[in-house]
Amino acid sequence: MSETPDTVAQNIETVLRLEAAAMRRRSLADRLADGIAGFVGTVSFVALHLLWFALWATINTGVLPLVRPFDPYPFQLLCMIVSMEGVLLSTFVLIKQNRMGYLSDRRAHVDLQINLLTEREVTTLLQLTERIAEQLQVERGAVAAAELSRETPLEGVVNTLDVRLNQETRANPDD
Repeated sequence: MSETPDTVAQNIETVLRLEAAAMRRRSLADRLADGIAGFVGTVSFVALHLLWFALWATINTGVLPLVRPFDPYPFQLLCMIVSMEGVLLSTFVLIKQNRMGYLSDRRAHVDLQINLLTEREVTTLLQLTERIAEQLQVERGAVAAAELSRETPLEGVVNTLDVRLNQETRANPDD
């Protein structure tokens, strides 16, 4: 197995630091929502509910003579409790999804900034290379190199993308 290059290891460490910082900045409500939402998505949660429902039904159908039924069939109290639990659990899941969406948007903005910076750097390098080639009287390469050495009009790219995406959406409304 090959060793990880230093730059890759540094990038991994940077990402881990950023993620750890984001985890530390969570509010108490976010930490609570994350914990609950994390537990809800487990087999243990399902098993616990199956056990709870089985015990509830066993007690309230009179199968266990030691305990007096308190919610006879059709288990209206159980239905109300489960409905309230569903509302609360979905709210916790939405809180977690909102926070995850924010983090995802933040990562996308960082990606965009890095991509814009990279595009400018590469354009500058191509322009510099073109000037060096002229000074050395090296024959010019393909037309694509000249096109790539011009700055990319980002607003034009975004507008074209928006127009094309809107055309696709109207052409395929069921997708």
